Amino acid sequence: MARSERLLSLLQVLRRYRRPVRGQALAEELGVSIRTLYRDIASLQAQGAMIEGEPGVGYVMKPGFMLPPMMFRSEELDALVLGMRWVADRCDKTLSDGALSALAKIAARYCQNLTASSFRLSSLS
Repeated sequence: MARSERLLSLLQVLRRYRRPVRGQALAEELGVSIRTLYRDIASLQAQGAMIEGEPGVGYVMKPGFMLPPMMFRSEELDALVLGMRWVADRCDKTLSDGALSALAKIAARYCQNLTASSFRLSSLS
């Protein structure tokens, strides 16, 4: 895993926890050594990430810290598209319109990453 990908993954993992998490648990979840984790946390803190904590105590990210624009893996995109198609087909007009609008935005940004089975523009109208 590239360093930039690892740093973003660490931010995503920290976002899931409200209470401090031990460094060893974070390192195991990310598949890195504890030393690498400590360096990554220091790097993120130096770049402005609001991560509090210290070795032996645990780490937590303050609420409100914004991540860069979302990047989705292929299976995440498929899940989003399938869920929104379900809503578009089965919910009231307001939710249906919202789902179709969100799908159009996803298509504009991620169309090359979507599988043909989960996304067809012709099926949205």
